[in-house]
Amino acid sequence: MAKVIALANQKGGVGKTTSAINLAASLAVLEKKVLLIDADPQANATSGNGFDLRTIKTSIYECLVDEVDAKDIILHCEINGLDLIPSHIDLVGAEIEMLNLPNREKMLKSVIEKIRDQYDYILIDCSPSLGLITVNALTAADSVIIPVQCEYFALEGLGKLLNTIKIIQSRLNPQLAIEGFLLTMYDARLRLSNQVVDEVKKHFQQMVFDTIIQRNIKLSEAPSYGKPVLLYDASSTGTTNYLNLAKELLQKNEVATEAHEKEKV
Repeated sequence: MAKVIALANQKGGVGKTTSAINLAASLAVLEKKVLLIDADPQANATSGNGFDLRTIKTSIYECLVDEVDAKDIILHCEINGLDLIPSHIDLVGAEIEMLNLPNREKMLKSVIEKIRDQYDYILIDCSPSLGLITVNALTAADSVIIPVQCEYFALEGLGKLLNTIKIIQSRLNPQLAIEGFLLTMYDARLRLSNQVVDEVKKHFQQMVFDTIIQRNIKLSEAPSYGKPVLLYDASSTGTTNYLNLAKELLQKNEVATEAHEKEKV
């Protein structure tokens, strides 16, 4: 049964989609069966895995609005063990079409439940908003990774996101946990980057991933070639960072699983 992890931050440009693409690829390389769900109308996680958006006929939009079975639209990525449910610009209209539906916040959860047992991890790339699709993602998820860029306005808006998570925990998904805060776009040469790292660690302590994603030109170039960075340049800093993040995530979850098993004994 897959662990479902949403990557969310309503602030744009924080490295959320980059992290979704490359964490999914890294987990697959580490021999996990992974599904990446592109829940952003910009569909960057779809194009970033080499799929031409002009050829996408069915997407997550049809699953949510027309109840198309997710297993019928899954695409197989270049990396063995990595699958994708694509997005489309039509997803912009889905929120309006879903407004009057019963259980509108749980549509994505029901889509995922039908295919959940086929994967080890399901990652959801959320749009940079706190709209109904993001609420659906957080309702469907077991946990959320919050990317935070190492720049001046890093903590701005985090309060609103954390408040949304609390509301979802109290009303829709009591099991939702914060998997961790992921520091991105780190530049060791800049005093500001180091100040943001210190500030985030001071605020959130053990909830911050040890792995920090550094600014890396190969990481920026890879999406234009439709590849995760480890296929674009296996020796790059970006590849190393995301493989380390995947290992940290796996280790953290294995420890949690072992602790849970001991509690049951």
